[in-house]
Amino acid sequence: MQFKTRLNCTPPLRLRDLACLPEVASRLQHFKRGTEFVHEGQSVQKAYVLQSGWACCYKELREGGRQIISFPLPGDFMGLGSVLLRSADHSFAALSDIIVSSFSVENMMNMFQKNPSIATAVLRLASRDHAMVVEHLVDIGRRSAMERVAHCLLELRHRLRLAGLASKEEFDCPLTQYDLADALGLTPIHVNRVLRQLRERGLLTMKAHTVAIHDLAGLIDVARYEGSYVDQGGAAHDGNLFETSSGVEPVPAVPSS
Repeated sequence: MQFKTRLNCTPPLRLRDLACLPEVASRLQHFKRGTEFVHEGQSVQKAYVLQSGWACCYKELREGGRQIISFPLPGDFMGLGSVLLRSADHSFAALSDIIVSSFSVENMMNMFQKNPSIATAVLRLASRDHAMVVEHLVDIGRRSAMERVAHCLLELRHRLRLAGLASKEEFDCPLTQYDLADALGLTPIHVNRVLRQLRERGLLTMKAHTVAIHDLAGLIDVARYEGSYVDQGGAAHDGNLFETSSGVEPVPAVPSS
């Protein structure tokens, strides 16, 4: 398969810069759904790039619960925030069968020295990830349950559209109500109730691992969604939920070495 990365959603990188990525990455690794491939506290001196499938980043709680911090999607880096720490400050698990590649700290530093444009692109990507975490903090702290669920699903749709993995009307979504509850600070029962209300209002339907959007403008209004933080530095937005002029901006694929 080709090496996928979200780096080129920032100002365009040269092909020779992108071509160096698979050269310094590890061989592809496959993990089954439910596999925890990074555990909080373990020594992990590398960052991952998700090549296919869905993952989650989370903190485990003493009483056995968890707080999901983010949902990495294909092309996303994982673990950039803790790659220089002595140990991982959060865990990663596969929400579907996934394929990842990884970069050791040594290889990353050498790549940054030889390709400063790559270092700049990675910094931009880390800044975008930070902006998304800030939005998720606002979700939990200030938005209503309906706003949280609608905002989360719109953000996922936006990111998947940029990756060429969603249509305007629907997208595949392996998340369970338990996953959404752990991400949004709600109970699964509350998430179920909100999804039913959104369906009854004719806004969206979530079933059989698919989210179908029935009234995009209405859903944006409910969530008060303004998603420029997802695509800063990317293509110009129009008024239709930040779609690119061509409809979809695909994740750049870099030929494997």
